[in-house]
Amino acid sequence: MDLKLKPFDFAQAVARAGLRPDGTPLAGGAGGVGGSAAAQKAQAASGVSFQNAMSQALKQVSEAQNDASTLQKEFQLGNSSVSLEETMVAAEKARLGFTAAVSVRNRLVQAYSEIMNMQV
Repeated sequence: MDLKLKPFDFAQAVARAGLRPDGTPLAGGAGGVGGSAAAQKAQAASGVSFQNAMSQALKQVSEAQNDASTLQKEFQLGNSSVSLEETMVAAEKARLGFTAAVSVRNRLVQAYSEIMNMQV
């Protein structure tokens, strides 16, 4: 298995999030927090949503953990095609992905708690 780290492309990440490089939504409009209904429909039609992005990110974290686990088992069994470096890089990528996922989860729980504690 060939593991290569890809350089981070900020412009692509911002575009996938549905934002311009300055942080404003691509759909324009002055819709506040949720944006306008037309912007939300356009976002749903293009397949870009928070739910899809989170689902895809969690799948990638899970795949990275599974790959790291497989490489670790193969290395322990003495498979000569699996190197220690490759195994360590895969394990570190899995650890970083999991740490990022936990951080996002913690921020979401914190935001939810703050919203629920607001007085209306």
